[in-house]
Amino acid sequence: MNNRVVVIGCGVVGAAIAYELSQVPHWEVWVCDRQFPAQGSTGAALGVLMGVISHKVKGRTWQLREASLQRYETLIPALERAIGHPLPFNRAGILSLCFDAADIAKWQQLQQTRQAQGWPLEIWSPQQLKAQCPHLKVEAVQAAIYSPRDRQIDPTALTLALVKAAQQNGVHFQFGCEVQAIEPTAPGHAAQVHTSNGAIAADWVVIAAGLGSGSLAKQAVSLIPVLGQAVRLQLEAPLGDPGFQPVINGRDIHLVPLSANQYWIGATVEFPPNSPTPVTQPQAEALESLIQGAIAYCPAIAQGTCLQTWSGLRPRPQGRPAPVIEKLTGYDNVIVATGHYRNGVLLAPATAQQVKHLMGA
Repeated sequence: MNNRVVVIGCGVVGAAIAYELSQVPHWEVWVCDRQFPAQGSTGAALGVLMGVISHKVKGRTWQLREASLQRYETLIPALERAIGHPLPFNRAGILSLCFDAADIAKWQQLQQTRQAQGWPLEIWSPQQLKAQCPHLKVEAVQAAIYSPRDRQIDPTALTLALVKAAQQNGVHFQFGCEVQAIEPTAPGHAAQVHTSNGAIAADWVVIAAGLGSGSLAKQAVSLIPVLGQAVRLQLEAPLGDPGFQPVINGRDIHLVPLSANQYWIGATVEFPPNSPTPVTQPQAEALESLIQGAIAYCPAIAQGTCLQTWSGLRPRPQGRPAPVIEKLTGYDNVIVATGHYRNGVLLAPATAQQVKHLMGA
């Protein structure tokens, strides 16, 4: 007899959970979302997978990052086989610019830690940086840290690939389907999910609805919306060496190479105001400050043409670390997988593995 799990939410996290569960024998997986895939926080992400180059070196935060990086190396080829075409997965690594000489010792310590963990991390002099990336302005740079094993992927393309591969494995997707309530049969046990399309019986329920998770979790998880903005530019030619196009991070401003000489610059971090309706509106000056910050270390992008600007809200847990991956308090068969804040794309594979473990699948 099959066990049925209902996943609520089809951003990158929900899609990754559905795909992982679709490979478990005797599991029947349903996914409900009031929108089409990748319309929420996932659609407002750059897909920069900062794992090795992050300063998280132990405990749960590093374990999730490491598990995701490892899983991506097998997940992407599997998805490409399933969908029949390549995914935009940048394997050129991440390059972080250090502007303060006092921070170099911290990077050297991280380098030693990563070497002990089996992950490469390089520290370049300004001269090495200029040789590798001649388009960068190095006068203020004290060092550059290069992580060849970190990655970047298009979040929407990834989510759609996960959905298609999961469908091939028999997952049922219902889009335009709003979840109204999770109904228990007995205290602490969910029996079915009420939706705008009708009720779905469930042996397990996974709440992966981003900012919408709080109400479904009966406020057991408190999330705030943090707005981010980014801009996509068109240049006449690629920056630097066309064969070496890593993601570049300077003062937490990412320059993300895409195809056809296009680049993302992002993203702002704009917290909500203290008001009864705490939703931040995109601020033009914040976006302009972001662009000028990128121009400061890469002057060539000043010649770019703006193709697109976007903004979106990321779910940040209040009073606890991100993300939240646990059984819902008071329930034995409802799992919350939300609140990934700025790391939803990075942590989606590890989140899916954690959910599967919590379910004993």
